[in-house]
Parts: sequence; structure tokens; C-alpha cells
Amino acid sequence: MSRSLYKGPYIDEKLLKKIAGKKPGESGVIKTWARASMISPEMVGFTFGVHNGKDHIAVTVAEEMVGHRLGEFSPTKKFHRHGGKMQKELEQKKKEAEIAAAKAAKSAGPATKKK
Repeated sequence: MSRSLYKGPYIDEKLLKKIAGKKPGESGVIKTWARASMISPEMVGFTFGVHNGKDHIAVTVAEEMVGHRLGEFSPTKKFHRHGGKMQKELEQKKKEAEIAAAKAAKSAGPATKKK
């Protein structure tokens, strides 16, 4: 849910202090745990290390990101894959097909010669 207009956007004060008076290129990665902080136009060009619960994910702020939250660009969950036994069988068939295609291409390669 969005924040009411009369309150204004939430931007962490410590984060603003860290970027105050600095140029975007000269400072390195600025570590932060403020995932709920809104990205403001002053932050464009800076690289923030946004904490995802385990690591700090480097997020370089672009102009299109203004108005979004820092946490949107640092996913907290790692996607492994869908499916179970059926998915494994499909992947195994795909690998076997790739190996067969590679063997066929390898055996057909040296047999053709130009005159």
C-alpha cells in the first residue's frame, strides 16, 4: 500500500547523510539495511549494497528507479526450479538429446572434404 501524500515519501535519514556532499562515481558501495527507503532523484548514479537477509546485493540506481523502493531490486528468495520427479525426467531427456546432437555433429564434421 502506498504512503499518504501529506506524509511524503519515506527516505531513511542515515542514507541521505551517507550520500550528502558526495558525487556518484567517487564513493564505493554504500551498505544499507533500509529496504523500505524510497529512491529519490539525489540517489541516481550511486551504488547501494541493499541487504537481502543474508548478503548485500549491489544496486546501481538509474533514473527509471526513482519512486521505487530499494528492496524491490534486492530479492530475498532464491528461485531453484519448478517441478519434482517429472521435471527431472524432462531435464534428463533434454540433456541426452543435446549429447546425441553433439556426437552427430562431431562425427559428420571431418568426413566432408572439399576438392
